[in-house]
Amino acid sequence: MDRSVGMILAHSSNSGRPRILICGYYGEHNLGDDALLSVLLNQLDDRWEPVITARDRQAVESLAPGIETVDRRSLATVLKAVRQVDALILGGGSLLQDSTSTRSLIYYILLIWCAKSLQKPVLLWGQGLGPLKRRFSRLLVRTSLKTISSVTWRDPSSMNQAMEWKLDVPMKIGPDPVWAHSAPAWTSGQSLILCWRPTPLLNISGWHRLVNSLSRFSEMHDLNVIWLAFHGHQDASLYQSLLEENIVPNALEQRSTVHIAESIPQVQKLFSESRMVIAMRLHALILAAVGGVPTSALSYDPKVRAAADLADITCSELNNHLSEHHLISQWKEAMKTHLDECNIHALACDAKVHSKVMNEKLCKLIN
Repeated sequence: MDRSVGMILAHSSNSGRPRILICGYYGEHNLGDDALLSVLLNQLDDRWEPVITARDRQAVESLAPGIETVDRRSLATVLKAVRQVDALILGGGSLLQDSTSTRSLIYYILLIWCAKSLQKPVLLWGQGLGPLKRRFSRLLVRTSLKTISSVTWRDPSSMNQAMEWKLDVPMKIGPDPVWAHSAPAWTSGQSLILCWRPTPLLNISGWHRLVNSLSRFSEMHDLNVIWLAFHGHQDASLYQSLLEENIVPNALEQRSTVHIAESIPQVQKLFSESRMVIAMRLHALILAAVGGVPTSALSYDPKVRAAADLADITCSELNNHLSEHHLISQWKEAMKTHLDECNIHALACDAKVHSKVMNEKLCKLIN
């Protein structure tokens, strides 16, 4: 008997299905990662039983009721879970990076090493690679990637870096997996939805320019402004902070309300009934675009610009020298432009490469 098949039989659940541990930034009240997990679970071969790493179990169970979870913030618990499953998936996002912290990078590297020491396959699904600012981080990731079973990248720069490292690993590239997410049809409305986040790219002066542009634009078109906190913990206090810094004009304050993103259906309903979305958050941009909602982007990271370019969405780079005239003109253009449905459909089809590769690799372990 093939060793990998024997391992699967040894770890079959009570349902008789082999188990797979899906690791990511789940249950942290970031709707973008919830969207990634939703796509992964919907496209995972149903012969596998998933186990999910999650900080907030209820947040993940809302996507998949009754699913088994482990506390992602307890490394010991997750390492124990690796021993009790048959394969490991790092699912979506940019997990192998050191810009957030080196500690986060070490966490995922340890999971890879643990799985490989137990001769269990490791698959990277819809990943971005980096940023890796430290030489030690680059060496660590390069060495670890040589041991994995397969990888799909979500952007050309990640693929190019992996190819530059001459990794002898099966690799494919496709658009971010969330392009394959379903969405309700856009019906329009009179609200302007902002999916903005705190960023060091803007100082007080930069925020003044951006918010003044927003105030003028919303007044021109008589729009209600919804500040939608896409990442509950990071974004929810942004509007209040801007108020306290006296950055929000009185006219804009009268038009503004703050909403916390609680679920994908809630957010998609808001998007579908809006006049327009202005997004800094990558997956807010994508979820709006797949629903055909007029969208404009503010790029704090190359991944946002890359996604906007794929969908022919207007985009401005965030910096302290933003032009109010340019922003307003760009938003006007975006509001009256219908996204190319054929292009969005093509992106959705191309994004399925991630799950296609994953399921083909997992199928070989069962058959």
